[in-house]
Amino acid sequence: MADNIENHDLAGKHSALESPPGGEKTPDSLGVDSAQCGREHGVREGTCSGGEDSQDTRPDRTTRFVETALGILSYTQLAPLLSDRVTALEADVLKGVFSRDSLDENLVLKLHNRIAADLVPDWAGRWRDIHVRVGRLEPAAPFRVPLLMRDYARDLQARWAGALTEQGDLLLEFLAFAEGRFLTIHPFRDFNGRTIRVFLLELLNRLDLPSVRLAPQSESEREKYFSALESADHFDWQPLVSIWRQRLTGI
Repeated sequence: MADNIENHDLAGKHSALESPPGGEKTPDSLGVDSAQCGREHGVREGTCSGGEDSQDTRPDRTTRFVETALGILSYTQLAPLLSDRVTALEADVLKGVFSRDSLDENLVLKLHNRIAADLVPDWAGRWRDIHVRVGRLEPAAPFRVPLLMRDYARDLQARWAGALTEQGDLLLEFLAFAEGRFLTIHPFRDFNGRTIRVFLLELLNRLDLPSVRLAPQSESEREKYFSALESADHFDWQPLVSIWRQRLTGI
């Protein structure tokens, strides 16, 4: 299908975060996003909730601490645990475990729950109930998230037929919408990036498309990606469409 695209004329309340023991400086955050985990894909320049939370993708961000079922863990400690769960979940996606699930908000909840249920059982698989900030974006109030995600799922369903039959603009716009709108809504307290990565893999699998690298690797790619997400916040999908074209065709 990617070859057809290439030839077609294609014109983000956390549980309270704890301070490190003794007030000592926290270690630097991880610097890569992959199966080994690190920077969370889809998290922009920073995510904050009332000063308690920081998910900053800049090199100088400090590690935050999260209360989990295993105790209070730094994000550096939490990342490999999340990585194991994401890797197992991605394997299930590729095996078609979720292929009979409806393409709706319940599938998104299920994926998030699979990622984090044993780590943060109080809020895994549940819509966020706090106000957050994501870079310059302030996502919708928590009470709006269930309706926004229901509308998101209905929009995906409405776009699905076009994505299946039109291997050009409509397919790319479908994928751009799926990624960008999700990250604008920022539906979960945490792990939104990991959840959308797995959800996008599910969409690619259903579309018989190959897995693609989703996380930007260089600083210039990151800047382009974050700019595209900001455009998507304003319902302009074209910058993300361009990124998806490159992901699928390499050009």
